[in-house]
Amino acid sequence: MSDLAGKVALVSGAAQGLGEAYARALSAAGASVCVFDVQPQVHETAAAIAAATGHPVHAMVADVASREDVERVVATVVEQFGGLDILVNNAGNWRRTPVDSAWQQALDDWDYIMDTNLKGVLMLSRACVPLLQRRGGGDIVNISTYYVLPARSDGTNQPDTDLYNASKWALNAFTDDWSKYLAKDNIRVNGLCMGATDTPMLRGFFPDGELPPELAANVLSSAALGQQLLDLLADGRSGENIGAWVGEPVGIPPLAAAHRKVTG
Repeated sequence: MSDLAGKVALVSGAAQGLGEAYARALSAAGASVCVFDVQPQVHETAAAIAAATGHPVHAMVADVASREDVERVVATVVEQFGGLDILVNNAGNWRRTPVDSAWQQALDDWDYIMDTNLKGVLMLSRACVPLLQRRGGGDIVNISTYYVLPARSDGTNQPDTDLYNASKWALNAFTDDWSKYLAKDNIRVNGLCMGATDTPMLRGFFPDGELPPELAANVLSSAALGQQLLDLLADGRSGENIGAWVGEPVGIPPLAAAHRKVTG
């Protein structure tokens, strides 16, 4: 499946960063791609990708946390491309959420993070499953974090991001259960779980937008993770979290034992 000619892909949160990298990789491999984001610059991103790859990329401004927007996006995919083969659930929110924050702040943070990271994945995936079933199969890829895999270095599962971490651990249930239930439809469901990646989101954590030298020397590249997505689609496995760690080669590991597929 390295050649995606004739395939249709949908990527959420694709205005920049990892979402843009996934959309670019899919388009370069021959797929027709629909991208959406809450940021209007998604239109410029789509135009640049289409110009570089020569394949159609349709952009929309939409919020994955809105049911109306999700239904509009899915209807547009059918209208523009006739169906769907690949869904990449990339859109996500992050913020610091100390456990002792004020009650109202905690509730506001919950809505901000969970509406996108969890409810959005639920709505978009369930809206897309019928399209994948009509195609006789396809792929759902949930973008997670290496926090949900066994640590290979210090610094994972930061103690002041409990809601973000909870949202990504909850994705494990979707990946595991959906892969089992949808196997009958030849629909594969996996997670990609990466460490620190050179994206605008990561650079936004630093006042001047510049990565510290020790991080810049080892940080993952979005292009490498885009290739990892293509490698995963070609591999054909289902129900597994695939990790990518800072300072280590990015790729697809051997199949995990059944009891270690999601949490390692």
